[in-house]
Amino acid sequence: MPKRKTPLIESFGDRLTHLRKAAGYTQVEFAAEVGITQRMVAYYEAPDAHPPAHLLPQMAQALGVSVDVLLGISLPRRPKKLATNRLERRLMAIEKLNATEKRQILQIIDTFIERGKLKQRINEQEAA
Repeated sequence: MPKRKTPLIESFGDRLTHLRKAAGYTQVEFAAEVGITQRMVAYYEAPDAHPPAHLLPQMAQALGVSVDVLLGISLPRRPKKLATNRLERRLMAIEKLNATEKRQILQIIDTFIERGKLKQRINEQEAA
C-alpha cells in the first residue's frame, strides 16, 4: 500500500502560526484567548519549540481545530466558520448566550448605533 502524501506542515511552530493567522488572531489576541503571554506564543511559533501538553486543548479550541490537527497528525476537516477579528469573535460569543442576555446586549448596541447616527446628522447640519 503506497504511503499517503499529505501536505502537512512539518514543524509545530509553522503549523501554529498558519492556524493562528487563518483564524484571524494576532499573537496578542491568541495569547489572551489561551491565557498565556504573547512572548510565549512567539516562542511556541519558533521552529523547534513545543508547548506543554496541558495547553494543546486550549490552543486547538481557540483555533477551531482538533489537537490532532494542531500536532500535525491529521489534516483539518472542512473549516468551521471562524471569526476573523475581535468583533466577529465577540458576536459569535453573544450568539451563544440565552435569549434575555442576547436581547439586552443588542439593545445596548442599538443605542450606541443610534447615538452615532444622531451625532453624524448634527455634524452634517453644522457643516451646512
